[in-house]
Amino acid sequence: QLQASGGGLVQADGSLRLSCAASGRTFRGYAVGWFRQAPGMERTFVAGFFRNSDRTYYADSVKSRFTVSRDNTRNTVYLQMNSLRPEDTAVYYCAADPSVILSNLRSQSTYAYWGLETQVTVSS
Repeated sequence: QLQASGGGLVQADGSLRLSCAASGRTFRGYAVGWFRQAPGMERTFVAGFFRNSDRTYYADSVKSRFTVSRDNTRNTVYLQMNSLRPEDTAVYYCAADPSVILSNLRSQSTYAYWGLETQVTVSS
């Protein structure tokens, strides 16, 4: 079970850190992704790790502003979001799956395990 937290209301150029904790399991061996869905829009990939790798992947829209990291001792993945913009407003989700192949890392349909949503609202 995945639990996402850390969302909230922040002004533009502010920062938030989202957390995704794995209950009863480890993220080792899992691809992990952060996704977001704005009202009326499709859910899209934000950032993530491929399994057993420290290499990180980002959507172009968040590169240099967002940083994904993980703490294996806490079974937690983080999404540090800096320089937030109103267009970052969305519901954010974390997802994990042990079988995702690299070419599908950004595809939300390939992830079996999802955390509950956390709302991020950026005011202008």
